[in-house]
Amino acid sequence: MKHYGHLSKKKLDSIFYKLPETFNRNTKKEVLSHSLGATLYMPSTKEKIADDLIIKKHPSLTSIVICLEDAIGDNEVEIGMKNIFDTMEKLNRAINEDLIKEDELPLMFIRVRNPQQLKKLLFKNNNGQKLNLLCGFNLPKFTSKNGILYLDAIEEYNIKNNTKLYAMPILETPEIIYKETRINEFMKIKGIIDSYKDLVLNVRIGATDFSSLYSIRRGMDFTIWDINVISDCITDIINIFNRAEDNYTISGPVWEYFSNSNRLLKPTLRETPFIKKGSQGRKKRLDMIDKAIDGLIREIILDKANGLVGKTIIHPSHISFVNAMYVVTQEEYEDAANILSSQDIGVFKSESGNKMNEVKPHTNWAMEVALMAKIYGVIKKGINYTDLF
Repeated sequence: MKHYGHLSKKKLDSIFYKLPETFNRNTKKEVLSHSLGATLYMPSTKEKIADDLIIKKHPSLTSIVICLEDAIGDNEVEIGMKNIFDTMEKLNRAINEDLIKEDELPLMFIRVRNPQQLKKLLFKNNNGQKLNLLCGFNLPKFTSKNGILYLDAIEEYNIKNNTKLYAMPILETPEIIYKETRINEFMKIKGIIDSYKDLVLNVRIGATDFSSLYSIRRGMDFTIWDINVISDCITDIINIFNRAEDNYTISGPVWEYFSNSNRLLKPTLRETPFIKKGSQGRKKRLDMIDKAIDGLIREIILDKANGLVGKTIIHPSHISFVNAMYVVTQEEYEDAANILSSQDIGVFKSESGNKMNEVKPHTNWAMEVALMAKIYGVIKKGINYTDLF
């Protein structure tokens, strides 16, 4: 699979200087960790998960999480677990019947409730059904007390079955956000994750759970970065886990609004990127900045500026917006390529003539841009990311 599946080859060729490359669950971990893009959550009780994937209902969808935790009621857990195995069986059957190729399926993860449920899924499936199409598990409320239990179970399963399931710990508990315990808890969690580094694909942030601890729910006119108590914690997560030498990937927290309600404030994005040239002149595309979507885009811009990659979403209408925002511009790509090929030079003017590129301090940035260019592609000069919506 690759990003922007909703666009035709002709459209892609007209937009991209360098096309995005394909990936699957067997892709090298460093690349795969950056590839998730918009990760769609769905309840495990949803009956048509397999049907929707087989017919490619959402052609740009590249990663999903089937949720056994907060997305379902406590009385629906067994139904949800059964539906997961039924879904996997139906997908395997579709692959055998050539209705879809395995590489065309999005990366699939299961969010479990606790380590005990994870072990039950992995080792106590009475019907002998397999989770062979899975990419891994989301591990909610990951702490220094349960972290080893989570990761040890996945490692044991991988060894026994000669496979590679990944873990995505979710940081969202009181120990992490409360000031008096935060740094101590971070360092303990960091030690655990470092011990299982090959298993950890992505570190995720549970902003909704954090907000709940303070009786907060952000409105669509505010990004998570505007909620100071939450952004303060996210800043520390980035400080601890996003250091270049550790090479972890942190994803952006969920945006929970979609366009179906009135708003209090006017859209705050500049209108210019949403004006499109056409045969009949300049046509306003205000639909792109209506209601909730401008909030989503503003939050992604801030996520990206702070080093986060990808985002949890709860509605398929968000897929194209999230993935488009991670595309690399030709200017960025040329700067990065020149930096990586000029390691014996101290500083030089960029090809665009608007900045100085310092080789040593900009090398880590350039390596990240080169990686993102492989996954999300490079758009031509004069092309705007809105063309990918």
